[in-house]
Amino acid sequence: MSELTLQERRTAASVRLEWALVALGIAALIAAPFFIYPIFVMKMLCFALFACAFNLLLGYTGLLSFGHATFFGGAAYFCAYAVKAWGWPPEAGILLGMGGAALLGLVMGFLAIRRQGIYFAMITLALAQMFYFFCVQAPFTEGEDGIQGVPRGTLFGIVDLNVTMNMYYVVLAIFLIGVFAIWRIVNSPFGMILRSIRENENRAISLGYSVGRYKLAAFVMSAALAGLAGATKAIVFQFATLTDVTWQMSGEVILMNLLGGIGTMVGPVVGAGLVVGLENTLATSGFPVTIATGLIFMVCVLVFRRGIVGEIYARWLAPAAAGRDR
Repeated sequence: MSELTLQERRTAASVRLEWALVALGIAALIAAPFFIYPIFVMKMLCFALFACAFNLLLGYTGLLSFGHATFFGGAAYFCAYAVKAWGWPPEAGILLGMGGAALLGLVMGFLAIRRQGIYFAMITLALAQMFYFFCVQAPFTEGEDGIQGVPRGTLFGIVDLNVTMNMYYVVLAIFLIGVFAIWRIVNSPFGMILRSIRENENRAISLGYSVGRYKLAAFVMSAALAGLAGATKAIVFQFATLTDVTWQMSGEVILMNLLGGIGTMVGPVVGAGLVVGLENTLATSGFPVTIATGLIFMVCVLVFRRGIVGEIYARWLAPAAAGRDR
């Protein structure tokens, strides 16, 4: 058997194993609200989608943004205001939040992609802080009180989202659609070009690709999907506050990716579940959540340098898939 054929068979075995794990995960999420508090799982799914959207930019394009809370929290504000003040249905509010986040991403990305590395990150942080102070002073955000009492309404005039189980499965559907969109982007020719830009930008330029346009497109897509997560969260919890647009939120989504595994599809989901779970568990314990998260982050950096999922795949899943093929 030729080396190329063997490599192809190993890759196919690895893909089959990954799909089996994905199917198992979806089945677990479908059954989760019968065993776990549904509101907690919905919060985890919203942040998991946010982390996956950020991973599209960092893990597959190589762009580190310190301002992704702008899109997450901005979409929450847009959606909450449209649903509460204008009486829009929830699906329209979510689409408005997603579109508003994409527009913010277009403006921020247009300015930020002109620089690379730490300069890119600092520009996104500066622009995010400008948006934060805008939210503090803008009348429609209601300042530090935030927009509260957002009605969940009825999805498409049929599904009553005030019923917790209905709301859960709508959130699960949004999460799966968002993750599938990211997977499709990553595994398309466009995604291959993003990876080539991440690995060697100068070579991508020499091949004739307009690197700036691809970076901007990836930035806008990531912003829109982060906005989808933020708008969904606003409907679930029925409020939008300044917490979602602070720089700490941008740092938190970076931490989720680092803990789970940058550049993996499942890693951000695991990282989000870990961070949200810690926050929920330690909220009433009196032990500082930031210290616990910091300690876990230190352990992951020392032991799981690829992140939890990245390390598990590199050490066990990939060799197991190769072994099955022999």
